[in-house]
Amino acid sequence: MTEHVQREKSHGILTLTLNRPEKRNALTRAMYQALGEAIDGAAQDADVRCILLQSEGDLFTAGNDLGDFAAVGAGQDTPAGQPGENPLLVALSRAKTPLVAAVQGKAVGVGVTMLLHCDLVFVADDAQLTTPFVNLALVPEAASSLLLPARIGHARAFSMFVLGEVVDAQKAVAWGIANAVVPRAELRARARAAAEAVAQRPPAAVAITKALMRDPAALAKRINEEGAHFVAQLKSPEAREAFAAFAEKRAPDFNKLR
Repeated sequence: MTEHVQREKSHGILTLTLNRPEKRNALTRAMYQALGEAIDGAAQDADVRCILLQSEGDLFTAGNDLGDFAAVGAGQDTPAGQPGENPLLVALSRAKTPLVAAVQGKAVGVGVTMLLHCDLVFVADDAQLTTPFVNLALVPEAASSLLLPARIGHARAFSMFVLGEVVDAQKAVAWGIANAVVPRAELRARARAAAEAVAQRPPAAVAITKALMRDPAALAKRINEEGAHFVAQLKSPEAREAFAAFAEKRAPDFNKLR
């Protein structure tokens, strides 16, 4: 377990805390691995009846560490998002243990798409959710191209994916991405109480209910499809321009690539 993912188990709840606030909780390969292993492992641990995801600092997560993306785009590395190989995405697609999330501040990219795999989501009143994949010349991941339109409708999902629309806490609840808006100071306690309530329910009935509500095979298939496009786009001229513009703090010019 990496130092950037803290793990604590008590009263039937496995709490996983993103702990890289100095880097806006951006997810590294090691963090993906640690989270994936913990979620997979919970299915084999009879003492874990619910998983609680939370983070330290002012925001939930800035998404993937852009340094990893840039290295792939430059041909210096292989992506953590390669089809079927990102351990967190794979674990989320087949998760059997209920997942509860507590989200404060900004949640970007995978910080939002992972919420679509959670069973209960609580957002602080300062939460802002964005999935600006296309802004970086990338495509959705974590089966979000399947899950998000099913959850909020095509037009809203397209706006989030392609235009990078920011969804605030109230809108996240109104659209069905989250269960409730909670004052920032009360967020962890509210999410913990919900996780405890889940953990106290009859475990077999909970597990069967969750399984009936999901199609792991369809999710895995879509993750692989998205991943193939994601890898191709990371190595594309569009992505090189997007990351160069980001580094140079300027607007990208995709017209020059025509």
